[in-house]
Amino acid sequence: MPPIVQATDGIDPNALRVLITGFGPFGKYKENPSWLAVKPLHNTILYTDPPKDLLTPSDQAAMITDEMEEFLRRPQQIHITVLEVPVSYQAVLSTVPGLHARPPILPPSNDPSMPIPPPPANGYDFIFHVGVAGRGPLRIERIGHKNGYRMKDGDGEYAPIVHLPKDPIRDNPDAELERMERMLVGASLPGPSGPEGPGPAEVMEIPAVPNRGFGKGYENFPDELSTEIDVPKLIVHLKENGIDQVYSSMDAGHYLCDYMFYCSLAESRRNVTPQEKFKERSTPPKTTPVLFMHCPPVDQPLSTEQVTDAIQRITLWVCGRQHQP
Repeated sequence: MPPIVQATDGIDPNALRVLITGFGPFGKYKENPSWLAVKPLHNTILYTDPPKDLLTPSDQAAMITDEMEEFLRRPQQIHITVLEVPVSYQAVLSTVPGLHARPPILPPSNDPSMPIPPPPANGYDFIFHVGVAGRGPLRIERIGHKNGYRMKDGDGEYAPIVHLPKDPIRDNPDAELERMERMLVGASLPGPSGPEGPGPAEVMEIPAVPNRGFGKGYENFPDELSTEIDVPKLIVHLKENGIDQVYSSMDAGHYLCDYMFYCSLAESRRNVTPQEKFKERSTPPKTTPVLFMHCPPVDQPLSTEQVTDAIQRITLWVCGRQHQP
């Protein structure tokens, strides 16, 4: 496990800045397992060198300037800030857009012993979300979903109702005709008997379950968004370095974790800036890389320390791939 080193001397202005979120209490979890794993990393630093597989033979043949060589030779500092997010749809909608702002806007810390360091003016270099799932391995998500959120959050509230552009029933003449025929058949069936014999059956149409998810402000984003991080390659890297209990997933669950992931992916695409390479760091990558990982409850089977170790190693790998020409 990489050592956990507190940033006691302030933040290097050229450090890669990483924001890692965990969720707050809900249900049976007085302390969310995701927050237990994330919390120890607040205001800590890591150092990374570029991975060996960054330079292909054709790259090596390219002209490398003295400035580029110096850039690649020096260790790259990574500074980590962590944030606890309540388990509610409204908290996600009110918090996540600010995380991607330029400069980022973070809510105040709930813990006076964990003040939030000043965020980087040009945005974070990597935003990593962690949430709890059921018993089992770590699960690194690849896709966030825009619609289909049917479960109540930790406050007992639903996600916002979203009216889709087309109703598959109302906008399909054949489907609408079939629906009307079913209603007519139901009306012709005998109902309860009265003084004059059986009457027509009462016709009841069950209303459709409303779609819930992302509406205003997200109309131009697709139904699914994928992380730009190469998750299969990351999984291979983790397994090669002793983390076997991990796999990738295409379904983040259509609950708060999925909601957080999609919102963060959308906001990263909304806020795009150019990148300057081999200069004193002044701008983040073109889009901020976003990742979501599900962890199990504590000791089912991984301990909190094992999850924290995996978070560090993932951060090192993602940031190492930014420390490149």
